[in-house]
Amino acid sequence: MTYIADPDRYEGTKYSRAGSSGLQLPKISLGLWQNFGAGHSYGSQKDTILAAFDAGITHFDLANNYGPPPGESEISFGRVLREELSAHRNEIVVATKAGYRMWPGPYGEWGSRKYMLASLDESLERLGLDYVDIYYSHRFDPDTPLEETIGALQTAVTSGRALYVGISSYSAARTREAFQIAHRMGLRLLVHQPNYSMLNRWIEVELLDTLDELGMGCVAFSPLAQGLLTGKYLDGVPSDSRASSGGPFKAHMLDPKILQSVKALNAIAAARGTTLAQMAIAWCLRDRRVTSVVLGASSPKQLLENLAALNEPEFSDEELAQIDAAAFDADVDLWLDSRQS
Repeated sequence: MTYIADPDRYEGTKYSRAGSSGLQLPKISLGLWQNFGAGHSYGSQKDTILAAFDAGITHFDLANNYGPPPGESEISFGRVLREELSAHRNEIVVATKAGYRMWPGPYGEWGSRKYMLASLDESLERLGLDYVDIYYSHRFDPDTPLEETIGALQTAVTSGRALYVGISSYSAARTREAFQIAHRMGLRLLVHQPNYSMLNRWIEVELLDTLDELGMGCVAFSPLAQGLLTGKYLDGVPSDSRASSGGPFKAHMLDPKILQSVKALNAIAAARGTTLAQMAIAWCLRDRRVTSVVLGASSPKQLLENLAALNEPEFSDEELAQIDAAAFDADVDLWLDSRQS
């Protein structure tokens, strides 16, 4: 059956400008980190991507290493683009990244010019595209001059292989340094992609103010803290959860103290008449400096349930105080090491 996009897909959809740029992103973006690799049904992947587009989600977030195996998510998304969404390419923002290991040897990861540009070429081939809309340095490389990494991003733009560029999981200090280097090159860093949730609030200390000052957008990922804030772990570990299947979820995340915090947050959500996941997403978006949050989804049903967060009422001062009392920095930041240099 030929896919026909919902003609009302932009009715009521909420967008924000990425910093001081002209690019608008949906308040909720679809991330393809999980559920889009081998072992997952292509039919389900396609249905989820199309449901997102029909809901007005125009921003799809990928990386070279998303899978498994690495690269598989780009292949899956590229197939959907080619077979279903080719007529809508100009309505879609495709983002990808490079920084983590993709192939053996000294040129297969981090931030060298050789790796960054070779990886971009491979991503474009997997996606079946001439350019991506946003290309990120996925993590700071302590052993490569930052001028080299940012210079590779500049080449990505000047060669027409990317329209915009950004950085991910950089500290506030490194973000400022990267921005200044890019500025001297005549390049503008569009956006920073940090992890952020009610259980991981590091960006509130300095990064958000830095991004606001520099005019960079903030696209927050992992707003549900690896699934902890979905409520699925309130009564144990489901057989189909990330905790049971390995991967990035760590055993210490199910510490009784963390689960006690999650239960308290769930009670606040129930009092608001919403789900924990919806409240967690809305909470991240409460700050005007957060341009968009990146959500994963295993099905159209899950995606649409979480999109209801956009209709959440504003938080009262009392509710925010209750959340502050219930939430704490729960050691769920899997990307901490990348900001230590």
